[in-house]
Amino acid sequence: MTINFDYEVTKVFDFDFEEIEKKVVEACLDYENCPYEAEVSILLTDNEQISQINEEFRGIASPTDVLSFPVIDYDNPGDFSNLEDAIADYFHPETGELLLGDIVISIDKAMTQAQEFGHSLMRELAFLTAHSMFHLFGYDHMEDEERRIMEEKQKNVLDKLQILR
Repeated sequence: MTINFDYEVTKVFDFDFEEIEKKVVEACLDYENCPYEAEVSILLTDNEQISQINEEFRGIASPTDVLSFPVIDYDNPGDFSNLEDAIADYFHPETGELLLGDIVISIDKAMTQAQEFGHSLMRELAFLTAHSMFHLFGYDHMEDEERRIMEEKQKNVLDKLQILR
């Protein structure tokens, strides 16, 4: 597994951010029974930058907590069975890893939400990463049933890691 970290903000954590992210990404891959080694990119930014990205890609000129940019067009969420038919599109040519996509997290929003929800910044960042990973697996939350499925998956992963509210 490869995680490419990029920082547009200064890291000021009382925990090992990259280690937590690796655990969450790996747990999500395991939970979905991903049969491949995978590559993900994580950008930690601020409200100003994520607002610009949000406007560019979604037409919404305001900050958000996390954005997900999946590489794969799944027939069904979490279904990895037909990906080998598109090796050139979905797999890194040198490492052979499955290219899942990019995660962009606003540290400003994460800090605000951690305070609002009464849990740690570590828990909020882990939650946002798990949430985004399931988007990278093709899940969404536009309909109530989709939302319930995603919420259950996120909760199960974080519970397994003992990253609780």
